[in-house]
Amino acid sequence: MRYLIALLTTAVLAGGALSLSAQSPDESSAPKTPGAFQPPSERELGEGNLAFQNLPQYQSYLQNNDDSEMTEYAGSVPHQKHNNWDPLPKGYKHAQPYLKNLWLGYPFSYEYDRARGHTYAIQDVTKIDRINRYSEQAGLPATCWNCKTNTIPQLLEKHGNDFWAMNFHDFREMHDPERHNIGCTNCHDPDNQMKLVITSIPLDDYLKRQGRDWRDASNDEMRSLVCAQCHVEYYFEKGDAGVAAKVHFPWDEGLNAEDIYELMSAGDPERDGFKGQFTDWVHAVSKAPMLKTQHPEYEMYSDSVHAQAGVQCADCHMPRVKEGPVTITSHHWTSPLKNDESIKNSCGSCHADQSPSDLRERTVYNQERVWDQLLIAQDKSVRAHEAIRRAMETPDVDEELLAQARELVRKGQWFWDYVSAENSAGAHNPVKALDTLAASQQYSDQAASLAIRASGYAIAEVMDTPIKELVPPIREHSRKLQQSQEHLDSHVWLQYLPLLPEADLVWNGTERVQ
Repeated sequence: MRYLIALLTTAVLAGGALSLSAQSPDESSAPKTPGAFQPPSERELGEGNLAFQNLPQYQSYLQNNDDSEMTEYAGSVPHQKHNNWDPLPKGYKHAQPYLKNLWLGYPFSYEYDRARGHTYAIQDVTKIDRINRYSEQAGLPATCWNCKTNTIPQLLEKHGNDFWAMNFHDFREMHDPERHNIGCTNCHDPDNQMKLVITSIPLDDYLKRQGRDWRDASNDEMRSLVCAQCHVEYYFEKGDAGVAAKVHFPWDEGLNAEDIYELMSAGDPERDGFKGQFTDWVHAVSKAPMLKTQHPEYEMYSDSVHAQAGVQCADCHMPRVKEGPVTITSHHWTSPLKNDESIKNSCGSCHADQSPSDLRERTVYNQERVWDQLLIAQDKSVRAHEAIRRAMETPDVDEELLAQARELVRKGQWFWDYVSAENSAGAHNPVKALDTLAASQQYSDQAASLAIRASGYAIAEVMDTPIKELVPPIREHSRKLQQSQEHLDSHVWLQYLPLLPEADLVWNGTERVQ
């Protein structure tokens, strides 16, 4: 996942969601075999972050516990990212109301909240509704611990590549948030003077495919590469071509939305760990084979003006600050836009001729324009899904045109999500963000047009209806609600989902409740 230029929002660096998006979630509630797995105790996983609490940087690291402050377009106050009708802390004025519609049939539709800081990673991943806490089977693999904890090297040493596809729940009780949240050893080698280190298997794998070794990188490069361990787009390999559920970075054709989309359309089994067209899930309403973007902050930053100038992620998000009698690199990973002092620390070394207010206003100026286009792209994607839905129910529909429409709605939503999931509202690279959203809108418009043609223009008139009337946003949806037929009957789109069996919580955080 990625953190990049001077203007990142706290959510970007919040460890975001890397490990939460599965590719083929198994919603099975079948019980696990008793005795199949014996989790190690917390003590076996070590003291983790507490081993470093006497270092001067540790106090700034603890500032990541602050989840009370927002910037204009992001921040660290957790709230529902689709909710633009309630105030904080439940909703926020800058939210995207159609998220549950666009991800219908995929666990992201259950819950997608603003991420808090790295120090909340374990708390948040173990309570999120995307992982099935109503069953002994999580529906998502142990891969979802990747980039949520500092224990992955230990778990891989114990289980090898079998770890990735193991049941997420098997590792809940062994993790203690204070010790095992994202922290020091994710990026530093305690056996080598705390030098920067890459502990991410998927990043190391990618660099090897490019004939590169991170050990040869300069310290300056490493100040972005350590962030690229998690703030990135990724997918889970398929067991029939790669290592089941192992994280894989899809950068071999390039880091832009078009490059990654092309790779995901025709996988090379040997290189990519899947074959043919990759599909995260089939949309419940349009039956389109969809892709879910994660949080491509590093990709968005990679060809930005800041990257071209040699600015690294840490320059903006980990500025040099005074900590008592010493000057250290801040380990409070957050947006420099939160206050004037952080703007001075992060931006002042290059922009000394501009005031903090000027720098903030310029950033927000760009974000406003990206956000406006993001909402338009979102609406167009919803309209395309609805056009396909209505065309499907039209007699004698042209299936060939409908298939073309599904491919384009898949592509349009991918390009929208590349910007939406990136978290900075364009701050990291406004030109690239606007260009990507322009492409998204064009693909979604083409998808809707093809669906109308496929219906023999039978749906043309109704498709001119304003989008909020044509398809109201789904405001509430969760695993628990999907156990209610009344809930599924409350929205036309929800009627395409299966009724889940009634169930009570099995897990709450790292504790079993039944």
